[in-house]
Amino acid sequence: MKKMMSLIISISLVAVVAGCGSKSGETEKASAVVKTKDTITMVWYPNESGADLKNARDELGKVIETATGKKVEHKTTTDYIIAIEAIANGSADVAFMGPQGYVEANAKNKKVQPLVVSSGESGTLDDAVYFSWINVRKGEEAPYKNSNGFGIDPIAGKKFSFVSNSSTSGFKVPSAGIISYFSKQDKFKSLTPDDLLQGGKDKFFTEVMYGGSHQGSAVNLLTGKADVAAFCDTCVANYVELESGTANKPGAVYKVKQGAAEPFNTLIGKEFTIISSTPVLNSPFAINTGTISVEDQKKLRDVFTSDAVTKNPMVFLPKDSKDSGLFKQKSGKEKFLPVEDAWFNPVRELSK
Repeated sequence: MKKMMSLIISISLVAVVAGCGSKSGETEKASAVVKTKDTITMVWYPNESGADLKNARDELGKVIETATGKKVEHKTTTDYIIAIEAIANGSADVAFMGPQGYVEANAKNKKVQPLVVSSGESGTLDDAVYFSWINVRKGEEAPYKNSNGFGIDPIAGKKFSFVSNSSTSGFKVPSAGIISYFSKQDKFKSLTPDDLLQGGKDKFFTEVMYGGSHQGSAVNLLTGKADVAAFCDTCVANYVELESGTANKPGAVYKVKQGAAEPFNTLIGKEFTIISSTPVLNSPFAINTGTISVEDQKKLRDVFTSDAVTKNPMVFLPKDSKDSGLFKQKSGKEKFLPVEDAWFNPVRELSK
């Protein structure tokens, strides 16, 4: 796992440097024939499609409407593939999507390009990461403890929940980590990501399930359907709170907090323990440059990176806010930053 973390971080630094050069000329050329349209459609992953995030979605819609003078329509989804296909085929113009989903959409259509990502606590891209967790229910973590803290050896033969095979932190990163770790053992030296897609008596996992969203994968764990589950910190942040340990570190215990919205409203007080945590590049707002004009692309980039949006408490929730949102201030330096396609090369590397 440490090796993969180093790969992600080291390649990220190279990609950031490589991506600093402007490609506006290429974008303008690709978008030169875009017809002006009156409506901009935003598509959302299942993770961000819940009723509890409607205000956050609507606020970003208002930001785009004000900047472009165009109406914004929101398209919520129940499946990653729907969102990925929508931005790739042009039925959606803007998408907030995970790095893996962006890479898949870009592979389908090169006109899908990143617009911005949220920065790290430093206000830069240097720490613009979130975390992919592998978790077990509180009280069941003892077998995973070892002299180095925690290990993942006992997950073999368990019932495992992923998010979606198009999820970065809910499949690509954890599966790459599992392969990297177990393939060093003779018994699993031929293990591949395909071996983790389905469970069975002769498979690595006895059962494999998919939550459909990070929230769904967490629910699979907390309701006992899965023994172990992968999901990320940011997608469950609105529903859980740190009970003990250090945030985003193996051994940390999180508890479903009072007042948590669906699907956690019947799981108040339930706890889980992180046994593995890996940094992942932050998720982009991506645009289809074949459906959004060059003029509107600039307006979108300018407004997302503006002080008005950075200081908008409905876009970046204040540190002490109890509301649900997509982004939250921790240091007060968080903001949106423009990125180029090359910034996501570390995620492409995971699929090779």
